Amino acid sequence: MAFPATRLRRLRASRSLRNLVKETVLSVDDLIYPLFVIHGKGKKIPVESMPGVFQFSVDMLKEEIKQIHSLGIPGVLLFGIPEIKDSMASSAHDKNGVIQQAVKKIKEFCPELTVITDVCLCEYTDHGHCGIVDPDKTINNDLSLELLARQAVTHAMAGSDMIAPSDMMDGRVGNIRRALDLEGFAGIPIMSYSAKYCSGFYAPFRDAADSAPAFGSRKTYQMDPANVSEAIRAVRLDIEEGADIVMVKPALAYLDVIKTVKETFGHPTAAFNVSGEYSLIKAAAAMGWIDEKALQAEVLLSIKRAGADIIISYAAKDAAQMLNR
Repeated sequence: MAFPATRLRRLRASRSLRNLVKETVLSVDDLIYPLFVIHGKGKKIPVESMPGVFQFSVDMLKEEIKQIHSLGIPGVLLFGIPEIKDSMASSAHDKNGVIQQAVKKIKEFCPELTVITDVCLCEYTDHGHCGIVDPDKTINNDLSLELLARQAVTHAMAGSDMIAPSDMMDGRVGNIRRALDLEGFAGIPIMSYSAKYCSGFYAPFRDAADSAPAFGSRKTYQMDPANVSEAIRAVRLDIEEGADIVMVKPALAYLDVIKTVKETFGHPTAAFNVSGEYSLIKAAAAMGWIDEKALQAEVLLSIKRAGADIIISYAAKDAAQMLNR
């Protein structure tokens, strides 16, 4: 029935009416906050390309974790920057490594917070790639699987609530699942970076994690931004290998992929609102060109509307403050 019998503005007339017919609701419960943990003591180092984001040494985490928990954010995703980097990422699976220490400390003073640990080798290698590099500078997929599984087990031993492999090696979900199960961690879920694209939006993260590749690119293991069908194949394989949650990364430029993944599989789906997406908004706000809070809320809502059940975002604290109000 057309105008004048139908007037869509009737249900837009007041805030209460708009809320009654709201189709998508963003909640603090949807959010995960990423944290960078660095070696040493007494460190809280600002990340210049990510305003409001810091690298924390383990001893400096308590106040940050208390704030995150007080805002109602249900979990954090940890990335580690070790003291020693080498070609075999030996610090990644060190039982006393920076992430392993951070997990233990967080669980001591905030056991109810969900601690998710990123499993990848790029932060721990001297070449910055996500897998082990052979002498011909190609990535050795199967050797990398062994080290990733070892890293995941040490995270679980430290008390990690969820393992999140981001390396994009073939077969890593199944390999990590088997390793966890063999070591008695069958109850630890895996959130896989299933459709992780080779994106220019990661640049600020590489500053924060000191993980830029020393040579070449990550195009031989991260996905081509042109492809959607490949993402569906990758997600299907990860689910078959035991992924409890699948992820699309980045989020904002890949809303169509999030939607397709959710509609195809109906599987718990996460989206990573990555560093570049965050920093673009911060930079434009600093210039006075945009309303930062309004735009960030709009971005997060669009990710939820596309089908994400979980949103990992550096803006999670700011969003939680808005949502709590």
